[in-house]
Amino acid sequence: MTAKTQKIAFIKARWHAEIVDQAHDGFVAKAAELLPGADIVAINVPGAFEMPLVAKKLAQTGKYDAIVAAALVVDGGIYRHDFVAGAVVDGLMQVGLETGVPVFSVSLTPHNFQPVDSLISYYTEHFVKKGGEAAEAVKQILDLEATLKA
Repeated sequence: MTAKTQKIAFIKARWHAEIVDQAHDGFVAKAAELLPGADIVAINVPGAFEMPLVAKKLAQTGKYDAIVAAALVVDGGIYRHDFVAGAVVDGLMQVGLETGVPVFSVSLTPHNFQPVDSLISYYTEHFVKKGGEAAEAVKQILDLEATLKA
């Protein structure tokens, strides 16, 4: 069990903020149940590509027990969104490996996303669910870390 108050950074990309913010809301709601009293700090970044660097700088402060990063990376027709998504997830994983601070991704790359009501509604609901799942993952890893230190 996690004994101390946990401090968690939640990085949110601003592209499609109305959808991405739902991951934060889902995370906060589930964390209230699983990690009562956790100090969750929301940090906005321009887009997904900036998340790994910001995650690394946050991890290096030593102030955070975990970092969660959320983004919706879509095919804009100009660049390869799969390249961006891969770079972001690889970068976030590298931050965790280099710093020892667990880093979690709620970064989704849907196929054929279009800003139509039905898809916006679907992804809005999906991000709430994914935010809750991220809170569950954070709880499990922080509990595991506490057990390994004991």
